[in-house]
Amino acid sequence: MKVVTHENITWIDLENPTITDIKYIRENFNVHPLALEEFTIPTYRARATKFSNCLFLTIHIPLFDTKKRTTYAGEIDILLTKTHLITGHTQDIYQLSKFFNDLHDSEGKRRTYMLHSTAHLLYEVFKMLTESCFPRLDHVIRHIDEIQEGIFGGDERKMVREISVVKRDILNFRRTLMPQRSIIESIISQSNNVVPKEIKIYYQDLIGTNIRLWNDLESAKETITSLEKTNNALLSEKINQRMRIITVFSVLWIPITIYLSVFSLNIASIPFRENPYALFIHLGAMLFISLFTFTVFRLARWI
Repeated sequence: MKVVTHENITWIDLENPTITDIKYIRENFNVHPLALEEFTIPTYRARATKFSNCLFLTIHIPLFDTKKRTTYAGEIDILLTKTHLITGHTQDIYQLSKFFNDLHDSEGKRRTYMLHSTAHLLYEVFKMLTESCFPRLDHVIRHIDEIQEGIFGGDERKMVREISVVKRDILNFRRTLMPQRSIIESIISQSNNVVPKEIKIYYQDLIGTNIRLWNDLESAKETITSLEKTNNALLSEKINQRMRIITVFSVLWIPITIYLSVFSLNIASIPFRENPYALFIHLGAMLFISLFTFTVFRLARWI
């Protein structure tokens, strides 16, 4: 449990909340039992619930797994009262921890962010978490640029997997980000004594930031989809070219096979059998047949 206090506002951050932490909250705050359970039970759905004396939120922010090379959802449970902001999370969320430590270490930042109300502090937390998504999105866009270079650089087969990685990354990013707007809108629309009316315009600004982030995600999604189609077309063309070469060799071998099969029926009747250059004569004949077949196919534009 980490605690930072300034005047009448206190922020309590619970990383991997324990039974002792939940007991402390239960004994010191008049919190509904359902809200306390959420601190220990993971959930995949974002939610905003208003109680008589507090507001409970569950949000998810996009985090990046460097080993699996994909975005995943990091859950943060938030309990907001008039005097306390309580956050709980099981993952190590670097941005949240850094912001908390900055407040803990700097009197000036505490006066800036913890002066008005807990709702103002929550807005700053939301703003910091939302803006931290842009560098992650920039990483996705750089990956897309690398894929584009690989596609037109002749690396189509390798790019098939890279495209799949980026598509999964964008999908998880979108799935994590999508519910955030409705959570912020519910804070604005609900009438409660925890969030003052004058702060709601700031939360409206968060919706605008969320929309810009979502539009960038949509653009990245459309780009990688177009690149996937282009990559598949180029890969198919390469495969067709190889199959065409294999087909040409197969077709050219057919008349030679027939030629050999005819003379193998009766070895005594092979032409030029007594000629010392018989082998070269027959090799020349087979070469002539192959060239003739190739010329016919070429004139017919079959190859």
